[in-house]
Amino acid sequence: MKSTIYTTIGASNHSDTTREEHDFYATYPEAIDRLFEVEKFPDTVWEPACGMGHLSKRMMELGKKVYSTDLINRGYGTGGVDFLKATGNPYGAVITNPPYKIALEFIEKALDISGEGTKIAMFLKLTFLEGKRRKPFFQTNPPLKIHVFSSRAVVAKGGDFTAAQANGNAIAYAWFVWEKGYKGDTVVNWIN
Repeated sequence: MKSTIYTTIGASNHSDTTREEHDFYATYPEAIDRLFEVEKFPDTVWEPACGMGHLSKRMMELGKKVYSTDLINRGYGTGGVDFLKATGNPYGAVITNPPYKIALEFIEKALDISGEGTKIAMFLKLTFLEGKRRKPFFQTNPPLKIHVFSSRAVVAKGGDFTAAQANGNAIAYAWFVWEKGYKGDTVVNWIN
């Protein structure tokens, strides 16, 4: 494959590496620390794409009661739970790193099934702001805040942080935070 700028920056549609099955890219637990430094969440949280539990475990260490589910059983939480088929949110805030290829569907579902004022935080590539399909969504569902990582956040293909830290990361990430019912301007700030 010809190397391009897209390959260099790790753009998923242009990368010469194979995408992880089911789009599983674990988030380094420190990302939760950065989020909790700038946002307040209730004591109960639903992590609907918990993977191997990296974010869930850290939230519990920080005092949250976390309901961890995932479509795929990776040895943590309750596997076989399809968040996109949920009919309600009995758990409180939703905090997760969703599979990127269906991230918009995750956000739409979280907003749909949650009560007014519920906070939803999604760990996403900064490029999630782009796209003709997402533009109308953002116009009718503006995030309350977008917290951009000023230093690159670590994500691990298949949950392998040893390889991820050795290879570095060329992709910019942010925490996108919605509050169900919010219709104002989005505040953008920088963390870490």
